[in-house]
Amino acid sequence: MKTYVVGDLQGCHGETVSLVENILDTEHAAGNEPPAILFCGDLINRGPDSLSTLRYVQALSQGSDGRIDAVLGNHDLHLLAVANGIRPESSSDTIEHILAAADRDALLHWLRLRPMAIMRPGHLLVHGGVLPQWTAQQALELAGEVEAALRGDQWVGFLREMYGNQPDRWSDELSGAARLRCIVNALTRMRFCSAEGVMDFKMKESAHADPSSGLMPWFEVPGRRTSDTTVVFGHWSALGLRIMPRLIALDSGCVWGGKLSAVCLDDHSLLQVDCPEYRTV
Repeated sequence: MKTYVVGDLQGCHGETVSLVENILDTEHAAGNEPPAILFCGDLINRGPDSLSTLRYVQALSQGSDGRIDAVLGNHDLHLLAVANGIRPESSSDTIEHILAAADRDALLHWLRLRPMAIMRPGHLLVHGGVLPQWTAQQALELAGEVEAALRGDQWVGFLREMYGNQPDRWSDELSGAARLRCIVNALTRMRFCSAEGVMDFKMKESAHADPSSGLMPWFEVPGRRTSDTTVVFGHWSALGLRIMPRLIALDSGCVWGGKLSAVCLDDHSLLQVDCPEYRTV
């Protein structure tokens, strides 16, 4: 059974269906068993049909005996926060139909039980990034701490404490809400950080930092401890698709008129579908 990872969907339902069917047809034509399909977060928001997209991925996952799953992205967590009155809707949100849906509670329950990170042989899947101080195993364990908070009885209280840019660097001494917030920010929001692993959340629209800033993409930090693992992530449409040794970036800007991309982890082959320009800002 092969494993495919799909980039940020962001509510692009038609493109999601087309790409998944392409994956299934490709494996069927090769005489292979149905593949595992993993989505790298941001299933919803900004695209034209967040509700249908979320329903589709939920149905795929629930009927797959564990073959199909998704990690949580920042937009997915935003939906949970808005639904519980913790965050206001943004003018750029396209989640109103989810919030008004008859199956809203079932969709949100399924969503909050999703993992923050998934490990497959030689590959670690997250939405945003992995702090350079963390090994792959440590990232998986820390993701588990957030998963436990989201799945526990006090999960709404956790969401209330989740937002904020501090602490912006990891310490094993962190505890409580500050510890979980730092983990969430790294796994779902991080793009740039310093050589010391201090996260920056101001730069969003570029793949390159001003050299004078001392910032760099998190995966370029010298001595990054996940350099022995292929980290697979989305979240960064300005960076675009990159398939490199030990790194796969999968946000190819579907909602911005780019493509929706899937990479097979077994051989790093690529499948894509074109996307209309649903958003310009």
